[in-house]
This record gives sequence, structure tokens and C-alpha cells, in this order.
Amino acid sequence: MPAITLKALLVEARSALAQGDAPRLEAELLLAHVLGKDRGWLYAHGDDILEDPDALAIFRTLVRRRGEGEPVSYLLGCREFWSLNLTVRPGVLIPRPDTETLVEAALSRLAEDFSGRLADLGTGTGAIALALAVERPRCRIVAVDRSPQALAVARENVTRLGLEARVECRQGSWFAPLTGERFDLIVSNPPYIADADPHLTQGDLRFEPRSALASGPDGLTDIRRIVEQAPRHLGPGGALLLEHGMDQGEAVRALLEQRGFTEVDTVRDLGGRDRVTLGIMGQ
Repeated sequence: MPAITLKALLVEARSALAQGDAPRLEAELLLAHVLGKDRGWLYAHGDDILEDPDALAIFRTLVRRRGEGEPVSYLLGCREFWSLNLTVRPGVLIPRPDTETLVEAALSRLAEDFSGRLADLGTGTGAIALALAVERPRCRIVAVDRSPQALAVARENVTRLGLEARVECRQGSWFAPLTGERFDLIVSNPPYIADADPHLTQGDLRFEPRSALASGPDGLTDIRRIVEQAPRHLGPGGALLLEHGMDQGEAVRALLEQRGFTEVDTVRDLGGRDRVTLGIMGQ
């Protein structure tokens, strides 16, 4: 095997990933993952020669797969969300920074000593439920997902973070596993992309589960179901918070108001786009 330094290897990878959003970052993340090091170590050892042919082959395979569009999070098997390092696998939606807006909006309605019950519908990796559980250590959360694959990943993350006593995972579609139960607050990041949206055939979305992304002709099919059923599962003064697309705020507000929710409001993300809409159940 011809000698190659880590620095030269990263240059090679950046060139192969040049069409991506962040070729340097992605190359460093992949190499650090293969070597079991952090990116800071790579900077300090750029002139080191990679002498392990297996590691070189694995790295180049990962770079090729990323060059073909496979999400970095799937290649690494993890994704950071709300400072939590979460396990992520193919078949499960990758947590995104925009969803932290939903966590922030929920926390703004919960006192630091809040000890009530929350529900997270369509939990995926468990990202939202786990972020809330960490920030409100006295609350109890039921995390629901209809996908066995997603729920297995969520349970793995719950266990790894030692939150089994407060975060319970249940399989089922939306409120189906919650019959007869009421909660103080319900959160959801449901599918909200229109079925025919061309973005579903581009970038990382091509590799993620369509069932976690698309929801009917206007992207609102699942949101309508949640809004319709939520009042049966909220206590007086309870809140429903929904993540949605940047052009759906007005439509979601109308749905909540029509269902009798009050104090309906939309929260914008860091980019100034409509991202989360909430409503309060009457007393």
C-alpha cells in the first residue's frame, strides 16, 4: 500500500465530496470515525501516515457512499441533537437542528420542576422526548412511533442515556397506543412534506423513510389527524405543539382554531421561518 498521510487522505476525500454541502467537515467526520479519534486529533496528526490498509479501505468506501448521496449520519451511525449524541440508523428519520425549535417551544411552557406527563408522537430516534426528559428531570414521557425500526432505535437511545424510568416507548400510529390517557403537553414532528414535492427525490431525503417525510397532497394529512384527536388526550390547559413546513403556519393555525384550541401561535426557527405552531386546550 503506497504511503499516504492523513492530510493527503483528507484532501483526496474533499475532492471526492466537492459536490456536497460541507466536503471538508464530512471528510474529517468520516476519517475520525474510522480511526476512533476526534477531529482535533486529526489536525494534530495530519502528517501521520495511515498504515492500516483495512482502515484506508473502509474510509474510501464511506467517502464513496457519501459521494453517492448517503447521509453522513447513517454512515457514522449517530447524530447530535440538543447536545445529545443519538444513535441513528437507516430506516429512521435523521434529527435536524430545526426541530430544536420544537424543544425550545415546549420547554418555554414547562416550569423547571414540572412533574407532569408528556407525549411525543412519531418519536423516531427519540430525539425530542429525550431532550425534554434531560431538561425537565421530573417529567414522564410516552414516546410513540408506528415503525418498529424507529422504536428500536429510540429504545436504544433511551437506555444509553439511562432514562428508562421516565421515557416509555410504545408502538402504534399517533394516539392509538394512548387510549384513555391524557397528557399535560403533546409534541410531534410529523411528516409534513407534500407527496409530490421534488425534494423527496433529492439529497439526503432520498435515503430516509418516506413514511416519516410525506403526508398527502398538501403535506397536512397527518397533522389533521393529530389535531382532530388531540383534545381527547389533553387535560384542561394542556398544549399541543406541532412542527411543520415553513409555508404551513397559517394552515396549521386554522386547523387548531377550528378544533377549539386557544392562544394559537406560531414560533419561528433561527432562520426566521414558521416552524412550530401550538394551541392550548380550553379549561
